[in-house]
Amino acid sequence: MGRHRRISRLPRTTLASRAALAAGALVPTIASVGSAHAATPQSAICTSDEPGLADKLSEDINSALEGSTATTAISLHDRTTNTTCTLDADRAFDSASTVKVTVLATLLWDAQKDDRALTQEEKDRATAMITQSDNDATTALWRQLGVVKVNGFMRAAGMSDTVLDGEGHWGLTQITANDEEKLLNLVTHANPVLSEDSRGYILKLTSEVIPSQRWGTPAGAPGDARVHVKNGWLERATNGWRVHSLGAFTGGDHDYTITVLSQDNATMDDGIANIEGIARAVHQDLNPPAPSARP
Repeated sequence: MGRHRRISRLPRTTLASRAALAAGALVPTIASVGSAHAATPQSAICTSDEPGLADKLSEDINSALEGSTATTAISLHDRTTNTTCTLDADRAFDSASTVKVTVLATLLWDAQKDDRALTQEEKDRATAMITQSDNDATTALWRQLGVVKVNGFMRAAGMSDTVLDGEGHWGLTQITANDEEKLLNLVTHANPVLSEDSRGYILKLTSEVIPSQRWGTPAGAPGDARVHVKNGWLERATNGWRVHSLGAFTGGDHDYTITVLSQDNATMDDGIANIEGIARAVHQDLNPPAPSARP
C-alpha cells in the first residue's frame, strides 16, 4: 500500500504569555522606523505522508493560537514522516538575533572557500554570538564579512526573500519563516553549500545556548532529542515586540525543524508563551507515545 499525503488548512490566529531576559539585536538608536504589517487572516497548510497527522497538527496548532492578537508565521518540516506546516511563511519580519545563525553560516561558508580553519578570535566571537547572543561579537563578524559575502551566502542557500537592512543594521534584516527553514535544512542535512564540519560546528553551538535563552521552540521537545535553538527578541515603536525562535531537533529517530516568527506582541513574555504553545503542540503530535503492549 502506498503512503498517504493529507492536506489540512487551519484558520490563522496568533499567540499568548511566559518569561525571559536579555538583549537581542543591533538596531537604530531611535526605533520608530519599523515595518507596519497588518495582521490579515490566513490559513495554515499542513501536509504529511502519515495518515491523520496533517489534520491533527492543524487542529492543535490552531488551538495553541486561539485568542492571540500577535502576527505569527510558522514553517516546519519533519523528514521522518515527510510532514510540513506553513502559516504566513513568506511574511517579512525584522530578524532580531535570529540572523546570527546566518552570520555564522556565512563565516564558515567563506572560510570553506579559502580552505582555512577559523581563527581563535573568530571562534570566540562565534561562540559568544550564538550561545550568549552577544551583540558586540556579532557586529565584529558582520563588519568583517561585509554585505557582499552575506548576500553571497544567502544566494547560495536559496534564501531569496531575505533582505539586508539598507543602513547596515543586522538586527533589521528582513527574514521569512520559509527562508529560515531553508537555512535550518542546510544546517541539518548534507548539501553542497555547507561542509560536514561547518554544519557540525553550527549544530554544536546551537546546542550549547545558555539556559536563560533556551525558550521557544524547545518547549515540549522529547527528552531523547538533541535540541538546537537560536532565538531573537526586539521591541520597536511599531508592531510591538518581535519574538522569534528557530529550532532543530536531531538524534534518535528525530529529524525535524521548526521556525516561528512573531510581532505585535504586547510583551516579550507574551511572544515566548505564544511560541511555546505552538512548539508543545508540534512536539506532541510528531512524537506520540508508543502504544501500550498488550498480552
